[in-house]
Amino acid sequence: MNANPTRLLLVANPDAMHVGAHFLEAAGALGIDAHLCDVRRASSGPRLFQKAAWWAAGHRPLRLRRFSREVVEAARRLRPQYVLTTGLAPLDAAALDALGRLGVVRLNFLTDDPWNPAHHAPWFLEALGRYDVVFSPRRATLADIERGGGPRARYLPFAYAPSQHFIDRPTDAESATWDADVVFAGGGDPDRVEIFDALIRAGLRVALYGGYWDRYAQTRGAARGHVGPGGVRKAIGGGRVALCLVRRANRDSHSMRTFEVPAMGGCVLAEDTVDHRDLFGAEGEAALYFRTPDDAVDRVRALLKAAADRARMSSRSHAIITAGRHRYADRLDQMLSEVKRAS
Repeated sequence: MNANPTRLLLVANPDAMHVGAHFLEAAGALGIDAHLCDVRRASSGPRLFQKAAWWAAGHRPLRLRRFSREVVEAARRLRPQYVLTTGLAPLDAAALDALGRLGVVRLNFLTDDPWNPAHHAPWFLEALGRYDVVFSPRRATLADIERGGGPRARYLPFAYAPSQHFIDRPTDAESATWDADVVFAGGGDPDRVEIFDALIRAGLRVALYGGYWDRYAQTRGAARGHVGPGGVRKAIGGGRVALCLVRRANRDSHSMRTFEVPAMGGCVLAEDTVDHRDLFGAEGEAALYFRTPDDAVDRVRALLKAAADRARMSSRSHAIITAGRHRYADRLDQMLSEVKRAS
């Protein structure tokens, strides 16, 4: 037993579908003594006040200052070597300065693009400059992070969590519930509607899981609402083709589903990006790619006629992900190794 284990304070959302839960599990797998401060506490309070703070104060959580103080007190009590926050973490600049004075190495895994107007939060951009290292799954954000003498920025892709993302195909009794030609699990962004509108108009059976799809006339009939991790596994297992999309407004070149879908055994049809091609290789090896909605329709139709190709590609993409050091434990190990090398 390690007499002096690495101590980590996570500032994240511990819900099973969030990156915070994946990093907490990863810390356990690495033998790290990890504790978590639940970021949902920063937004607790009367809903009217929550909305007012969010919209009138630059996406500011209602209890940002109080939660920030709680994190500093937790660090004083637990004495971690590292604090790791995820996304637009509700930790203000004063708290990060205090953590620095305690000798804590301050890390952020930047799950969103804070320069996306939908996420614009002046208080967070001020805080971002106080981190020691920011890891981003977007190469496009690295220069922005370091601009003006900001923290070190390192590219680090998303990953998958073995306890959540594994093959779990529907049973014969469940097959009708999850059957689909095309499946996608993720938010109904406006720029995604065009893709699914084309697929639906082509007569393909589309199943859309996640929020906002019922807001659009084009996709309302395909909207199947929110499902938990088990439901996502069944959906991917029941669909013949699974789409991997990026958020253009986030300057994405891959997404969380890039790793999760193949880990769950899906046949990947991915937006044609550098990251997707670097990961899955040439067209047809482990995935197919598309650039336009019409491309997506053509490739889905081709895949529906080629069950053997679907099986081969899903097997290959599954192997690439699950045998390729793409777990969140691997990412956390990479983070801490990077920091130790630089110190």
